[in-house]
Amino acid sequence: MSNDHRNKKSKDLIYGRHPVLEALQSDQPVDKVYLQQGTRGEFEKEVRNLCKQQEVPMTIIPQAKLQRMVARGQNHQGVVAQIAAAAYQKIEDVLPFIYEQGETPLLLLLDGVTDVRNLGAIARSAEVCGAQAIIIPRKNSAGLTADAVKSSAGALSRLPVCREKSLINTIEFLQQSGVQVLASDLKAEKFLHELELDQPLCLVLGAEGEGISEGVARAANVTFKIPQAGQLNSFNVSVAAGILLYEAMRSRQ
Repeated sequence: MSNDHRNKKSKDLIYGRHPVLEALQSDQPVDKVYLQQGTRGEFEKEVRNLCKQQEVPMTIIPQAKLQRMVARGQNHQGVVAQIAAAAYQKIEDVLPFIYEQGETPLLLLLDGVTDVRNLGAIARSAEVCGAQAIIIPRKNSAGLTADAVKSSAGALSRLPVCREKSLINTIEFLQQSGVQVLASDLKAEKFLHELELDQPLCLVLGAEGEGISEGVARAANVTFKIPQAGQLNSFNVSVAAGILLYEAMRSRQ
């Protein structure tokens, strides 16, 4: 085991108080921090403050669950950090650059998509279809883990991923910047083929089963659904993303 307590079970995990603090204080992109339930004192305050400053989600979990994350026999000292495979960006920085390049924005916003394989598959379709960025919430979302990058066939290493604190505020920013926000919703009356997809767009997808949140649905310019002939409730979210992205690409060509 190396001095930084890097986990043999998962190469993107580090643990131990000093290594985790070092990661948060450096330029190393951190995806999430897991802190042992009941941790108190100066260390807890420092980790919490650093996570807040770096906009890194922190989750409190029981000791037994934390122990299962690390290699057998190793001391996690009450904290584990998951390192991101790439740095997160901000949509406030990415969107102006897209306009400066003379491109028509095509963005994806994922509301509650927590499976890293789905995130990877979505990113792969997004890159192929010419989308310029993916937006995810800071909480309740899959992140830029090594597994997600692997599932994306490397697309997540090239496509900006913007992790935002508030999806509602992000939608308002997009709308103020001339981007139409179109949200996929099984309860919608409009169909995908009725929409104009050659304008600056952000396509919103929610988790399978739950769909998009009510606040996001209300904030969107339009809600729509994908036509379907079978009896199942909906497409897999990565398949739905591929359909939407292909239609948008076709409209633009």
